[in-house]
Amino acid sequence: MLREDLQNSLKEAMKQRDTKTVDAVRLIIAGQKEKDVEARGKGLEKASDADLLSMMQTMIKQRNESIRIYRENNREDLAAKEQSEIDVISRFLPKQMSQAEVETAVKDAITATGAAGIKDMGKVMGALKAKYTGQMDFGAASALIKSLLA
Repeated sequence: MLREDLQNSLKEAMKQRDTKTVDAVRLIIAGQKEKDVEARGKGLEKASDADLLSMMQTMIKQRNESIRIYRENNREDLAAKEQSEIDVISRFLPKQMSQAEVETAVKDAITATGAAGIKDMGKVMGALKAKYTGQMDFGAASALIKSLLA
């Protein structure tokens, strides 16, 4: 489904001569192809949607870091370009969870996995990634898990 959405968005953006969207979608598709090559190396036909969602979240994090650096160096033009790419990439991600929803999901995962200490953090993160890929910031979730299990 995600792959079809990307292709359809690319075609539509090309018809409308929306170069910003075309460029951003092409970046996503290039990343998708890299993930597919990785998956074939692992014996799979193609990368899963969860892998693609994770890749797109990484793309957004990279662009946010670039925006921070550009703004520190008074390059608002480059920061605006990165922000437009984030806007396009975000269209393909599921709705992001609020902080309260993340806290609830983390507490539920701790209970479900029976995590008792910090050494069980991997089990909790695995459960969260299996269920909420593309919907939550796992960096923030990791910090929350540490505080709850410590």
